[in-house]
Amino acid sequence: MTGQTDTLDIIRQYHEISKHRPDKYADGPDALDWDLQPDPFRVYEGSDKIRLPLSARTLEYSLSDLITPGQIESRLFSSDTLGQLLETSLALSAWKTFGSDRWSLRCNPSSGNLHPTEAYLVCDNIDEIHNGVYHYHSYEHSLESRCTLPENRQILPDNCLVIGLSSIHWRESWKYGIRAYRYCQLDIGHAIAAVRYAAALQGWHVHVLDHASDDQISRLLGVDRMDDFLESEAETADILLLVSRHDDFDIATLDLEWLATIAHSSPWHGMANILSPQGRIDWPAIEKVSKACTRPVSEFTRIPPATGRYIEYADKHLNASQIIRQRRSAQAFDGQSMLSPEHFIHMLASLVPEIQSMPFDCGNETAHIHLVFYIHRVQDLPAGLYVLPRNATGIDMLKGHFRDEFEWQKPELCPEELPFYRLVKANCRNAARSVSCHQDIASDGAFAVSMLAEFDSVLKDTPWKYRDLYHEAGMVGQVLYIEAEAAGIRGTGIGCFFDDSIHEILGLQDHTLQCLYNFTVGTPVMDTRLVSLPPYSHLQDRKA
Repeated sequence: MTGQTDTLDIIRQYHEISKHRPDKYADGPDALDWDLQPDPFRVYEGSDKIRLPLSARTLEYSLSDLITPGQIESRLFSSDTLGQLLETSLALSAWKTFGSDRWSLRCNPSSGNLHPTEAYLVCDNIDEIHNGVYHYHSYEHSLESRCTLPENRQILPDNCLVIGLSSIHWRESWKYGIRAYRYCQLDIGHAIAAVRYAAALQGWHVHVLDHASDDQISRLLGVDRMDDFLESEAETADILLLVSRHDDFDIATLDLEWLATIAHSSPWHGMANILSPQGRIDWPAIEKVSKACTRPVSEFTRIPPATGRYIEYADKHLNASQIIRQRRSAQAFDGQSMLSPEHFIHMLASLVPEIQSMPFDCGNETAHIHLVFYIHRVQDLPAGLYVLPRNATGIDMLKGHFRDEFEWQKPELCPEELPFYRLVKANCRNAARSVSCHQDIASDGAFAVSMLAEFDSVLKDTPWKYRDLYHEAGMVGQVLYIEAEAAGIRGTGIGCFFDDSIHEILGLQDHTLQCLYNFTVGTPVMDTRLVSLPPYSHLQDRKA
């Protein structure tokens, strides 16, 4: 018990020292050393590659099809459908150029476009793809063979494959310092939701295997093989996702310890490339909290997902693949455009698992993140501070910890089943800007959001779930990105905010609730100096 208490103390300490405050930002680099900027693409040099087709643009399903159970028929696993899965979740979505500078964008967003998340595929019996563990190389849209698994035996149960996600903390800490661990975990959450959306486009289902230990994940993905990394930057195991062709898949048939042991004893290939030259800065607090958050083996428990209403989109013909691949982070908003009530209500409904379960149906937990809205420009909705509890007990818990003088008034335009309440009617643009590190983008859009986690109750007995809280917040952010694109506008995640200033506005006195992420949605102002290029123009010989 003492060990667990010590672990929780380490996590609490990290959370406190990584908070931004108006008089002192969390520790970061004194200046950005551009010579050390990490390569955004991990490569395993010397490994064989399987080039995947680029065919996601041929998918004709609508967003309404995507969120309606049974609407999309389950497709077979093949190099083509796996290519589409990865192309609509973790692949490049465009290139941007400004003068001589050129950088890539991806379907899964990242703080500072640094992309600390790496993805791996574990599969067997898929046409020309041999049994094995593969690293996904997003620049080439290819699978790099990391481990050759036995061909003469069944490795996985029928009709499933496994995707593993890991983080390279250095990619974020190069720019953001001590706060980087938070951002890496948010990015994992974005990636989980991105994979869930992409799987739905194939009629497949996703299950978060949060009962797997970090040791099992590390052995399965090979990120514990220090001889394969040498001077290159280490990767830290994060999560396994099981992708199944059918929703009734029996996860008990998947023996993770056996799978990790088989992989660990099989032949491995390739050496990880070095992302930055010598001179990297270490952040001991990140490694300390990462170790404290090590996930043990636990018993798998499955909470049946809610059977939501799946509210239709205003435009029933929005192409899901196109919306996913056009996702962008806005750099600025126009400060005047209004968001229609229809689009706003759909956004709210998409964030409540009991109403629209996808993509939250891949998890094994009830919601632990609640949303505070700074409403600026939504038609027929007075400006003010609002709240959206996301589980059945959320409203009572929030009322017990928020300021006594809050109204808790349900807006007239809000459907009865939607738990959305006004706390105070006021112009809160200055407040949204101030708590978001004085960034105008938090006040110039239709609304901004602060994501509050049930901190104490979740971490008390399971401190490693500090990571999971960020994963859920990242998933919420990914939903907001997709919903904003569907409404013809844009979203932007805000990682820089003054944690305790948000708590003060709400009257929070302890660590029952903690803010983990801010977000904002609005009508973007396009920078005409930037030129957009297709994501894979450098692969002219691929099927388009």
